[in-house]
Amino acid sequence: MLNRLLAFTLFAVVTVTGCQSGQKTQTSASRSDFNVYKLRGKVISTNAAKGEVTVDHQAIAGFMEAMTMPYKLRDASILSELHPGDVITADVLVPQGASGDVLLDHIVIVAQAKPDYRPAVSYHVPAQGDVVPDFKLRNQDGRAIHTSQFRGKDLLVTFIYTRCPSPNFCPLVTRNFAAIHKRLAVSPALHSKTHLLCISFDPDHDTPDRLRAYGATYIGSDAKDAFDDWDFAVPDKPALLEMAKFFDLGITNETDETITHTLSTTLIGVDGKVVRFYPGNEWTPEQIVADVKQSLPVA
Repeated sequence: MLNRLLAFTLFAVVTVTGCQSGQKTQTSASRSDFNVYKLRGKVISTNAAKGEVTVDHQAIAGFMEAMTMPYKLRDASILSELHPGDVITADVLVPQGASGDVLLDHIVIVAQAKPDYRPAVSYHVPAQGDVVPDFKLRNQDGRAIHTSQFRGKDLLVTFIYTRCPSPNFCPLVTRNFAAIHKRLAVSPALHSKTHLLCISFDPDHDTPDRLRAYGATYIGSDAKDAFDDWDFAVPDKPALLEMAKFFDLGITNETDETITHTLSTTLIGVDGKVVRFYPGNEWTPEQIVADVKQSLPVA
């Protein structure tokens, strides 16, 4: 995602989710069936009959140049929440190896054209220097922890849930955290000044025991000290909502089997302030380790 736009009428960022009844865009494919790209642009018009929004967008890295074109929405029920002039970011879903519509998903309004429009929930895109609130969670040992207890270390935070079925989402992010964990362990100076935190957004299912078992598969051990520098934790539902809003985490279309969600990873510095925000799954372990080294210069 590009740097947060400081809009003249908007100081919060809002994620558009389909909370009302309405026809979905006709696709039953999971997000793992698509290549995902990032879009930023301005809404030109909407077409309820076709379930489309026309966007004048910037170049989409790895996909296309800047242009104005219509896109179908993965969830057409949210179309009424978009207005000409809105500045948005979104995931562009491009079908893998088969014909089909290019879809927009996880739309975030970063500047509203209608100042009198008030969405149900306002979301914040973490920016460098933002102070992270002291969120409370319960970790894989059933012990209460909170984000401020890691002051004095770089804290790397991401969001997952253990039932996630898509290999390119939660499992990929957790594997990348495991790679970061191994790279940091090579340098005792870096290792002692960093902590990893995977936060579940599935408090109904992700019990401490389940989080511990999930974490052990990536850490490679269930020993007592295996989680000393990497916690797997879950907040209660009220805290989860506040965390989702602060870390720009979209959670929609929850069912008994799956949760539709965005991806959110944040590097928090020793002072409890955001160093860098990594949306999506395009970042690499090497990139984050380099950012940690820059944030924590050690001999």
